[in-house]
Amino acid sequence: HPAIVWEEDGNIYLRSNVPEEFWHRYFDLDLDYEEISEPFLSVPYLEECTRKGMGIRILNQEPWETICSFLISQCNNIKRIQGIVERLCEKFGDAVYLGEEKFYTFPSYEVIAQLETADLDSIRAGYRAQYLLDAARALENKSINLDSLKDLPHEDAKKELLKINGIGEKVANCIILFGLHNLKAFPMDVWIKRAMKEHFSSDFRPEELGPYAGLAQQYIFYNMRLK
Repeated sequence: HPAIVWEEDGNIYLRSNVPEEFWHRYFDLDLDYEEISEPFLSVPYLEECTRKGMGIRILNQEPWETICSFLISQCNNIKRIQGIVERLCEKFGDAVYLGEEKFYTFPSYEVIAQLETADLDSIRAGYRAQYLLDAARALENKSINLDSLKDLPHEDAKKELLKINGIGEKVANCIILFGLHNLKAFPMDVWIKRAMKEHFSSDFRPEELGPYAGLAQQYIFYNMRLK
């Protein structure tokens, strides 16, 4: 769903071809982020991170697109990730328009599952292309049920995702947080590991942050990148 977004006189405007309710859900506007962030303010370092990051939201992203995006993200930088995703959409997605502007949808797993590795050469994903194919085929043959993943507890959802070739602990937690909208997930990348070492005790466990640990993770990540 393409959208044009702009800021004017301190307000943010969005124009698209889908109802407002779609974007309301996408930006998770029904959840009171100020309220759920309140417990983080009792921990000095987390208070710093929360106050700097307030306004960050966990988007309700489409699960299959999220799986692909994080498979592509491994050992990669943002510019290359964006390029691979754009080429994937242009080659295998459907054309959609917003006014006179042309965009492309993200291709379904049913489409990708029918391809071979050579078909993905043009998107220049490297070894990650096989991961995309394996994930699409796992969903196509129902060895992974995408519809039921959202209803599973965090650990059970992670166990299912780890069955897919190319998905490890960090990527699984990213998919659970951003694609399944389970805010307990706490992905551990190099930035978060550094923050854990510098600002938390050696026996700290992310579960201690409660049901919104994933939001705390985003505040911490943002604060680390600011520095």
